[in-house]
Amino acid sequence: MAKMMTQDEWRAFVSHSTRTGKLSTVRADGSPHIAPVWFVLDGDDLVFNTGKNTVKGRNLARDERLALCVDDDTPPFAYVVIHGRAELIEDLDQVSHWAARIGARYMGEDRAEEFGARNGVPGQLVVRVRIEKVVAEAGVAD
Repeated sequence: MAKMMTQDEWRAFVSHSTRTGKLSTVRADGSPHIAPVWFVLDGDDLVFNTGKNTVKGRNLARDERLALCVDDDTPPFAYVVIHGRAELIEDLDQVSHWAARIGARYMGEDRAEEFGARNGVPGQLVVRVRIEKVVAEAGVAD
């Protein structure tokens, strides 16, 4: 039987290794858009980068609501769905800083600065998500 995760458990789960998030945003016509993203937790917020002119960047500029799913697709299966609102930040120092931190998580510390330089450029955004609700279950198939 599935078990609801505690806050400490879901935070550890989403931060484990290189699990990606599946980000859902709202298109102008109200339909959903979903895209994979790299992310990190920062205190009570979730942080990721995107381009200002990407579908997700444009969607979030118009409607700050989002959901992000992180899952383990091996038995007994687990998932975390985070609901929140996005703050878009264009400050290049912050964009570069977060791109480096996120790059370090997914590609290793030795490549952090490379990702900070590559993604810390005009037209890129930091998306800081104020988490409003979390649904998290482990052992879904138990």
